[in-house]
Amino acid sequence: MFNSKSKSDSGSVTSFSSSSSSSSSSSPAGNSLIGVGTTIKGDIVSNGDVRIDGILKGNITGSAKILIGQDGLVEGDIEGQTADILGKVTGKLVIKELLNLRGQAHIRGNIHAGKLQIEPTVTFNGQCHMGKEASVVELPKAEEAKHAIAK
Repeated sequence: MFNSKSKSDSGSVTSFSSSSSSSSSSSPAGNSLIGVGTTIKGDIVSNGDVRIDGILKGNITGSAKILIGQDGLVEGDIEGQTADILGKVTGKLVIKELLNLRGQAHIRGNIHAGKLQIEPTVTFNGQCHMGKEASVVELPKAEEAKHAIAK
């Protein structure tokens, strides 16, 4: 399950790369919890729900619900079905269904979500793309000049 572990002199830091893959899709997916006081360096791939209350320096890819608790900090991209964010995220969020930004959440990065719900206490800095085909559309340089506001 875990490829490698290391402990630094500065505190409790665990580095690993995990992958929850199974030969049968009918096997139950477990829930994963990264608790307060835990720092993970590496990517997480999970078929079950994931809750981060500690620090993750890496990406999360999930096929279920992802929850970042109020003490949670993620420095990396998040990709999943649904997500509730109450903590801090620096990175791109790609959520296929509903993304809830609640409480004192602080998001710094672009959002791609099917649906988005934001409470007024949330801080969000980035671009937001919504709908089934929430994707970034780049205009060619010639098109940008046509649409530029005249000074």
